[in-house]
Amino acid sequence: MNPIILIPARMASTRLPGKPMALIAGEPMIVQVWRRAVESFKGEIVVACDSDAIAEALTRAGGKTVLTDADLPSGSDRIYQALQKIDPQKKHDVVINLQGDMPTLDTSLVRQVLKLMENPEVDIGTLAAVIRDERERNDPAVVKVARAESSRALYFSRATIPHGDGPLYHHIGIYAYRRKALEHFVKLPPSPLEKREKLEQLRALEAGMRIDVAIVDAVPLGVDTPETLELARNWYKQRIK
Repeated sequence: MNPIILIPARMASTRLPGKPMALIAGEPMIVQVWRRAVESFKGEIVVACDSDAIAEALTRAGGKTVLTDADLPSGSDRIYQALQKIDPQKKHDVVINLQGDMPTLDTSLVRQVLKLMENPEVDIGTLAAVIRDERERNDPAVVKVARAESSRALYFSRATIPHGDGPLYHHIGIYAYRRKALEHFVKLPPSPLEKREKLEQLRALEAGMRIDVAIVDAVPLGVDTPETLELARNWYKQRIK
C-alpha cells in the first residue's frame, strides 16, 4: 500500500464558527491535529481546506495544504477533490480521512485503521470503541455500529443497536478508503437510509461496499462546541505538564 492522510478542514461550522483556527496551547486546532498525524504516520499528510487562513497557519507550521471548494457537501467530497488535485497520477492507493477536529487523537488509531486495509476485500476501514458511559447508549448524537465477528460492519445508527445483552460500540469517524472505493462512493447519490439517519457511511453499505471496523480502547475527543474546545485545551495543559 501507498497510503496518504488527508485532513478536511472548513471554516463554516454551525456550532463553533472558525473552528479550525481556534487556539489550543497557542496553536490553531488544525495545526495540533496535523501534529498528531505527523506523530502517527511517516507518509504524505495534506490538509484539504477552504480558507487561506488555514493554509497559511499550516504553512508556518511546516505542513502541506490544498485549497478546495468552500461549498462541498461533506468531508469525503473534500478529500476526493484534494486527492484529484495533488495526486493526478494516482500514486496513492489508500486514503486515510482524519477528522480536523480531533486534536487529542491517540497516534495509534491511524495505524489501527490502516491495518484493516491489509485485507484486499475491504473497501473502507473505520474504528469503534465499547460504550462504557451509560448516557451514550441512548444518545442519538453518539453513532453506534453493529458489526459481525469478522469485523465487518452490518449497520450504523443513531439508535441503540443491536438489541439485547452484549457490548455496544461507539463509532469513531476516522476512515481508510481504497482509492477506487472513494471514487465510487462520492459519485453515488445520497441513499434512503443515509438521508433518514443522516449518516454518510450508510450510502456505502446500501451500495454493497464492505466496511470493516477495528475495536480500539477509547474515543478521541471531537471538538464541535465551546465546551469541548475547553476540554481539549485542558488536555493539552496536562500534556505539557
